[in-house]
Parts: sequence; structure tokens; C-alpha cells
Amino acid sequence: VQLQASGGGLVQAGGSLRLSCAASGRAFSTYNMGWFRQAPGKEREFVSAISWGGDNKYYADSVKDRFTISRDNAKNTTYLQMNSLKPEDTAVYYCAAQQGLRITTVQAMASAWYRYWGQGTLVTVSS
Repeated sequence: VQLQASGGGLVQAGGSLRLSCAASGRAFSTYNMGWFRQAPGKEREFVSAISWGGDNKYYADSVKDRFTISRDNAKNTTYLQMNSLKPEDTAVYYCAAQQGLRITTVQAMASAWYRYWGQGTLVTVSS
């Protein structure tokens, strides 16, 4: 599967953005999807993930109650709605995919578990 992330941009603190991750290839509905981010000078970190059927969602504590992950399997797309953005949310955001009937929390949060990655989209939050 190939992934294309989009929707990044410049926004003021308190604002919102919606990131999209469009997947090409077959069987998108069998992939668990994740979002990660990497700020300048920092390691890549987990943001959110959603299971292949959309039943299970996972969030980093830093984004819980502000970000919402969703997916539309008919459109082969995963979304990350980001509200109440903070300057510390500034980063390149990457989407990732991995097949698996069952996903554990540990797997969902581990970048090493995901096989496929998109190119990243830059989110800049100004204070």
C-alpha cells in the first residue's frame, strides 16, 4: 500500500487542522492506521492509531481530548482532526499502515510495528 499524507499548514494556537492520509492499493480496510509526528531535533513519536475496522482508537496522552482519528474505508482514507492546537504540536506528521487482525496498544504505539509510511505533512502552530 502507498500512503499520501496531506492537510498540513500554518495555524495559530487554538486553531484546527484536519490531516488526511490517502492509501492506494488493495485491501485498505485490512490495514491498521497510525499517525506519528517528528518535531525538529526530536525523535518520532506516536500520536494516534485506529484499527482496521475502526472499532479501536488509540491516542497519546498529549493529544487526547484534542485530536480525533477516523477512517473512511470506502474512500481509502484516514483522518486526523486536530483541535485546540498548541505550539508544541508543531511537527512533521506521518501516517503509517500495517495489517493485522488484532492490534494491541503496544503495537499501535510503536513506529517499528508499521511497515508502510507516507511522506509526511508539516504542521506549524504559531503562538
